[in-house]
Amino acid sequence: MYSRSLNNSAKKEALRFLSLRDHGRYELQQKLLNKGFGLNDIDEAIVFCHEHHYLDDLRYAKDQVKLQASKGHGEHRIRQELQAKRVGCDVINQALREEPQDWFELAKLSVEKHLNDALTADSQEYARQVRSLQFLGFSFEQIQYALSSVSLSSN
Repeated sequence: MYSRSLNNSAKKEALRFLSLRDHGRYELQQKLLNKGFGLNDIDEAIVFCHEHHYLDDLRYAKDQVKLQASKGHGEHRIRQELQAKRVGCDVINQALREEPQDWFELAKLSVEKHLNDALTADSQEYARQVRSLQFLGFSFEQIQYALSSVSLSSN
């Protein structure tokens, strides 16, 4: 009887977390562990949520792709953050395919938003701009495109 009520509480807590926002499987598991639930109860709660489609790593990953892209983050950073949350590589790849972004234009928008005032021919400043865009998760090709597009349009 006691075990059942704990399990019921783990399910309730999982549903409460999921009612606030989508979570990945690992993230939900960690939150339930931090609340002091046992592994068996957590596993049952996660299976319950997954079976009832309350928990879906692909949906979570797609939401994260949209959210992070809207913040001006590139594909590499989004991929890294999802991997840190232990979302599987196959799920990440599928989410990126199903939520396509124009990473080149997104890099250009990031330059216009954050770095446009600082555009210069100075090599140290250019290197700083490249590092900033790399930190945001853009590839070197995307960075070159963005910096050259913005500098051409400002001339």
